[in-house]
Amino acid sequence: MSISDHPRVYGTVALTAAFAAGILVTLGFKDCYPELENRYQRRRNRNLSRSNGDYGVVVPTANRVHRESLIFGPVRLEDHEEVTSNINSSFDWVEGIEGCIGNTPLVMIRSLSEATGCIILAKAELLNGAGGSPKDRVALNMIQDAEERGLLVPGRGDTIYEGTVGSTGISLATLARAKGYKCHICMPNDMAIEKSQLLHHLGATVERVNPAPITSPDHFVNLARRRAREHEAIHADGSVGFFADQFESTANYQAHVKTTGPEIYRQTGGQLDAFVAGAGTGGTIAGVAKYLKEEKNLWETRVVLADPQGSGLFNKIRHGVMYSSTEREGTRRRQQVDTMVEGIGINRITENFESGRVLIDDAVRVTDEQACRMARWLVEHDGIFCGSSTAVNCVAAVVTAMKLPRGSRVVTLLCDSGNRHLSKFWKHIGDMGLENDTQAQAEDLFAELGLEELKR
Repeated sequence: MSISDHPRVYGTVALTAAFAAGILVTLGFKDCYPELENRYQRRRNRNLSRSNGDYGVVVPTANRVHRESLIFGPVRLEDHEEVTSNINSSFDWVEGIEGCIGNTPLVMIRSLSEATGCIILAKAELLNGAGGSPKDRVALNMIQDAEERGLLVPGRGDTIYEGTVGSTGISLATLARAKGYKCHICMPNDMAIEKSQLLHHLGATVERVNPAPITSPDHFVNLARRRAREHEAIHADGSVGFFADQFESTANYQAHVKTTGPEIYRQTGGQLDAFVAGAGTGGTIAGVAKYLKEEKNLWETRVVLADPQGSGLFNKIRHGVMYSSTEREGTRRRQQVDTMVEGIGINRITENFESGRVLIDDAVRVTDEQACRMARWLVEHDGIFCGSSTAVNCVAAVVTAMKLPRGSRVVTLLCDSGNRHLSKFWKHIGDMGLENDTQAQAEDLFAELGLEELKR
């Protein structure tokens, strides 16, 4: 008699066999599971934290024999996939201080956006890692351009000479040391003293000179050019003197065509209605304008110059002539520009500014008082401690926004920190009484800036 003749017996045997098989499989998986889990964790940990020596090393995971299984004997897990360690997927580093330049964040300034009904965005150029300003980009590009042309050779003892009111000099001094050069800076002696002190600590030679017109051989730019020419006669060691010439070198505006402009375009998705910036050399506004309009065809985007009082550029853009009533002989406090604002404002047309002048649509003149009040406003409402040129940019950004429809996007720059403007710009803010503890915090931006007529 066969089992098939008794269905009940057959069912019992089949159930017993299935139960026994389940036990065997469970015991086998129990033995395998810890190894599967360990293998997963090892692979996960390699992705999260690899040692420096793992770069590019192939880690084999196949044919490893592990502890013996009670059921199946030695368990061998075979993984025929090769896992290649790639340190770049775990670490994100840059080479040298020059790697800290660029890709600065684009920050929405809440208080200005709320007041204007537009989106006011500021590119935080004060976070550039070498000199803490947009001049880092310029300094690096000028040095790289000179190296490519054989004008600078690392390790030869070459010296970079430049005439600057501070920021470009700080960027050049920082990068010069990092790349094996010396640095010699000529600057007006009415600039904030902390700038020349910082240059000294960065290892630069600093000459502070009396302000003079650009036609004078003693103008700080002309002096730097002369010092570069004199270098080889003074230093008979085979080294050369290189005059960076930030005002006229096209490597200046090209730095912004290559970096600042593309970054702004990417960060806004190409959706911006206006770009607002001041001009000293003119490289920033020209370079960004050329990229946005000529390369990305954003011809509807308005490019607006932010100009401090006493500068002639406002009239050049608005009226086509470099003239201001404050430029009449005998009416100016100082030889360069009649303002306490440093870094922007000038009374001549540079090669950099001219390269993008026709792309600038409008200009906004900003008084010293407006700049001081804006700087204090940004501290009180946004926690932004900025320098004088940033304050001018932000006033002009507000004025520009009020000429555009609600919801428009306006981009400007946070150029540098207020730490470089303590002895002059911020001292004047204190003298104005804007930092008194007893003074109520201003809540009406337009009243604070004297722009009530712009209110919607």
